Amino acid sequence: MIERVKSGILGLDEILNGGFIKGSNVLLAGSAGTGKTIFCMEFLYKGVVDYNEPGIFVTLEEMPVELRREAALFGWDFKKMEDEKKFAIVDAASSKAGLPTGERFALRRGFDVNILAQEIYRTAKEIDAKRIVIDSIAGLGIQFEGTANIRTAIFRLSALLREIKCTSIMTSEVAVGEVFTRYGVEEFIAQGVVLLFLEEISGELRRSLIVRKMRGTAHSLRRYPFEMSPEKGFIVMPGGEI
Repeated sequence: MIERVKSGILGLDEILNGGFIKGSNVLLAGSAGTGKTIFCMEFLYKGVVDYNEPGIFVTLEEMPVELRREAALFGWDFKKMEDEKKFAIVDAASSKAGLPTGERFALRRGFDVNILAQEIYRTAKEIDAKRIVIDSIAGLGIQFEGTANIRTAIFRLSALLREIKCTSIMTSEVAVGEVFTRYGVEEFIAQGVVLLFLEEISGELRRSLIVRKMRGTAHSLRRYPFEMSPEKGFIVMPGGEI
């Protein structure tokens, strides 16, 4: 029997035939403002609170203090979970920006994908992580010259996620109208692909979601509306119409 991991996203598991496959790596792609980071934060928060699955948020772009502040708007107390050693933020954003960091889990010797992989591995072992988010792989772009080097870095991180057997999400930011993989490799290393959209329909901005791929499991191929709010979090509406 296939083991599944509940996403914690209301309405999503119904579309996924019960949840993500345990240990799978999912690509979450969309343009800016579609809700990728909120999706990931709720995936990790609910993992800890509802399913007792410790999680790691690897941030390559937002500073940890900003993530904690944003999570608090939704009622998600990251600091409490960190104090309980059930949640960790790996700060790769500060080293990318050339800034010092006071975070417990961080890159302190400059940004390097091998150092990043080592820090993720160390953190996962320390808190016995079951879920990991890397937000976002587009953040690797400014560290490497040439697409080939970026692809190598993505492969390296993907191999690490398979090795530590965590259910993971990697986010990818793509411009409106672009294909959903910026570097032409993300779709192939991920077992699942979820696309988020924010589009103008009849003069109104609407959010929607498609599960484009979920290897090893049946899933719906329809486009579904979703909403986000501080009161309810990220909600997919399986019975809704676009």
